[in-house]
Amino acid sequence: MESLPKTQQPHKRYWRFSKQDFFPEPSFHNLGSYKNALSQTPNRLKNRLFARSSDSSELVELKKESENEMKLCLTWWDLIWLGFGSVVGSGIFSITGQETRNDAGPAIVLSYAISGLSALLSVFCYTEFSVDIPVAGGSFSFLRIELGDFVAFIAAANILLEAMVGAAGLGRSWSSYFASIIKNNPDFLRIKIDSFVEGFNLLDPIAVVVLALANGVAMTGTKMTSTLNWISSIISAGVIVFIIIVGFVNGKTSNLVPFFPFGAGGVFRAAAVVYWSYTGFDMVANMAEETKRPSRDIPLGLLGSMSMITVVYCLMALALTMMVKYTQVDVNAAYSVAFEGIGMYWAKYLVGICALKGMTTSMLVGSLGQSRYTTQIARAHMIPPWFALVHPKTGTPIYATLLTTITSCILALFTSLDVLSSVFSFSTLSIFMLMAVALLVRRYYVTDVTLKRDLGKFLLCLFIVIGSSVGATVLWSTDVKGWVGYAVTGVLWLLGTSGMALLPKQRIPKVWGVPLVPWVPSLSIGMNIFLIGSLGKAAFYRFFICSAVMLIYYVLVGVHATYDIAHPEKQKSVIDEGKESSDQVL
Repeated sequence: MESLPKTQQPHKRYWRFSKQDFFPEPSFHNLGSYKNALSQTPNRLKNRLFARSSDSSELVELKKESENEMKLCLTWWDLIWLGFGSVVGSGIFSITGQETRNDAGPAIVLSYAISGLSALLSVFCYTEFSVDIPVAGGSFSFLRIELGDFVAFIAAANILLEAMVGAAGLGRSWSSYFASIIKNNPDFLRIKIDSFVEGFNLLDPIAVVVLALANGVAMTGTKMTSTLNWISSIISAGVIVFIIIVGFVNGKTSNLVPFFPFGAGGVFRAAAVVYWSYTGFDMVANMAEETKRPSRDIPLGLLGSMSMITVVYCLMALALTMMVKYTQVDVNAAYSVAFEGIGMYWAKYLVGICALKGMTTSMLVGSLGQSRYTTQIARAHMIPPWFALVHPKTGTPIYATLLTTITSCILALFTSLDVLSSVFSFSTLSIFMLMAVALLVRRYYVTDVTLKRDLGKFLLCLFIVIGSSVGATVLWSTDVKGWVGYAVTGVLWLLGTSGMALLPKQRIPKVWGVPLVPWVPSLSIGMNIFLIGSLGKAAFYRFFICSAVMLIYYVLVGVHATYDIAHPEKQKSVIDEGKESSDQVL
């Protein structure tokens, strides 16, 4: 890919903090302008609801908001190990014990296989978009192009929530393992506050320190962070092979009985939560703007790393449940305590150090990806564009990194791992489901090209696919007996997908595309909705409370900022009206 024109503007200092940098839009010029903008909220909401961006806008125009370009420095080798480093360690060491003990038992290996298949389907969707639109925004940019501004904002809000919660969860897991190495108590280094609510009453200063250090390294430069990651990830891969071999050699098949102690429902509940273990590949997709040859490097990096990781996770989960009876698995530091249980005390420390290393690289790569998400969201003015600024020397978005660092540190200080994991899984699964929908829209609908009757047929088929997936999920979640309901929803899903397959495709991928469209994205929709439905009620409550807060922000700020950017011809009149309003008040 040829380098895009330089957007550097050397006459502006990077370290600046004026109101104009945070709120440059006319709607926020003064109090009168803002009141005038609020009075137009219904019309602006209507305008922005289905407004779509374009490939060229995301690739070229929005980059100018950063003033300096990110550096093209990554290859497929970097992406494979960024994928490995970001994913392995983020969940397998922290969530496996919790879900084995509480939800799945030995069948946790099936939970990982189910989640791995769903993740791989999502990887296909991400890869096609990343090759066509190699930009830092990842799923935010892709959804903004295909599903419009409002859906993109919902995704952006969940992306930011995912970034903060995911990083905080990693920090808490790191602290648990470190404490278990020193003393067999994962809460040893935490400070208990009895007056706080359960789940928020164990303060974790160690998690805050580790997150701050990892994000500090990520701010210094992408290539250096990538090199540190792949060197340490190769070492980690060797230790993982050791864990698997020792686990099978010292394991007992009798520990696998009963294999389904919590039934099939437990397997899917666990699958929904251990999906956290697979997240991270979307962060790698965000590095497309810094990849030398996106059309080659992104498919190799994403698909190669995720296929390998799925196999590794299943083997590690099986090794754990063979070493230790599921009722005796430690919830917080499963692998370290398991090796101690079979008498390999020295291995306990090796595993603990490997887990710490894995979580550290996950935090490093996560910091890279999260800040790139935030940068593109800021470029679109959904949050202040100050966060989009790229430092001229490091080539990294320092302000965006600081935003995710500070918020994740606050969450990590107060919030327990089980609370964080359920919220994180809901956000992640919903975004991946929307990505599959966006891929179908990209293939079947092109503005001013697709015939109205074909658009109507496509929307009907899409509605049937989503509706049947929701129906099957509701049946499963409410524990409805019998096969009739599932047969009906299954047939409807087949009819919807088959009907879509008969429609003419309006866009063919230029370089690399998802195979078997619409079957692969349709299956991804179904699996992600099903996994969402397998989460507990608490996850839904927390998710909807967070979404309500985000929507309030959108109505008060986001919609007006994006409206101003989309209608530059109206900017002067908005300022003038605001001045008149202010004069009348005075």
